Amino acid sequence: MQHDQPRAIAPDTLPEVITRYLTAHRAHDTAAAVATFTQDATVIDDGNTYQGTAAIERWLNRSATEFTYTIDLTGAERTDPSHYTATHHLEGDFPGGTVDLRYRFTLRGDLVERLVIEP
Repeated sequence: MQHDQPRAIAPDTLPEVITRYLTAHRAHDTAAAVATFTQDATVIDDGNTYQGTAAIERWLNRSATEFTYTIDLTGAERTDPSHYTATHHLEGDFPGGTVDLRYRFTLRGDLVERLVIEP
């Protein structure tokens, strides 16, 4: 399957569901964040895979309390109508103290089907 090359877009032009997820995640609003995912969604973060909304909810609850950090959206890319990347700069009390993470979203309809978070 041929993928288009990602191209930079203005972060405020990300699809509404991605913006809603990122806003809920920053506010530690787990219910609102989970509502942006399909029932069978997959999240891959820190080498772990979370399948389905119940597992994603547990992951969100744990990640909200594990460390204290600030998160700033620093860039965005669109590969095609269902693939977007949002780049974030995090600073906090986690190992290393600072990191830039890419949140790679795959959309199905108006919900998130897959989210991969990686440096």
